[in-house]
Amino acid sequence: MPKTLKEVRTKAGEVAANALAEDVDYVLAERLNLTPSEFELKQDMLLTDEQVKQIRKDVKKLAKGISPQYILGYAWFLGYKIMVERGVLIPRFETEELVEWALDSLKDGDTVLDLGTGSGCITVALGKEAEKKGIKDLTLYASDITDKALRMSEENFLNYDLDVTTRKANVLIGLAKFDKIISNPPYIKENEKKDMDQNVLQNEPKEALFGGKNGIEFYEKFAKQVRDHLNSHGEFFLEYGFSEKEQLEDLFAKELPDFDIEFRNDMAQKPRMVHGRWQK
Repeated sequence: MPKTLKEVRTKAGEVAANALAEDVDYVLAERLNLTPSEFELKQDMLLTDEQVKQIRKDVKKLAKGISPQYILGYAWFLGYKIMVERGVLIPRFETEELVEWALDSLKDGDTVLDLGTGSGCITVALGKEAEKKGIKDLTLYASDITDKALRMSEENFLNYDLDVTTRKANVLIGLAKFDKIISNPPYIKENEKKDMDQNVLQNEPKEALFGGKNGIEFYEKFAKQVRDHLNSHGEFFLEYGFSEKEQLEDLFAKELPDFDIEFRNDMAQKPRMVHGRWQK
């Protein structure tokens, strides 16, 4: 007997009672290719046996604590479908604002490094949005510390027909000089682990999440290395944890006194992004 979306939704909520209701709805809507508003308006639509079978599989995974994006195999980032798998960081919407900030600075012929690329979402968004703006002759690079992330990012670059040079690297060691460096590095403090969503801890790579005891291990290394990896007119754009602004102000004042440093809040008015460039 055919089942309605409402019936399947109700059953899914029962089976995955430990999952967030919005996660259940998100997976169902994505599988049915429905927008959030369409999902609510089409509760009486009949689902095929194949659709019901797939959703049952998905819901069992949700019940086990697997993140929706890993179940679907993709996440959305600035309107781009980015392939992801367990062991590769799921793109966050906060990082979209970092990309938009960096995008405003891009010029024809820039060399751009996505440092700690993960899924490659930053490079995909920057590259494709630059094309829309008519910015030409960008040379794109992406680095990461893990082979899995590099393989996943390369798949996404291929999907979007982007020519990107990938490198395995720990922070900036062994890399060249660039006009722009952009990164969403690990910045969660070790003592914040107890407050985190278990789905994140179970599924996402620790090396992409945790920034050591004080949360700024990456930034300490970056600040010591970045001079040798930025061209004379170069700039960097970094995301950071909202509780780390004062630490980063002190760090950059000490290590990069010849740089102009600008901090910016995200849409929720939390300190989130920092931009640096050589003083003129």
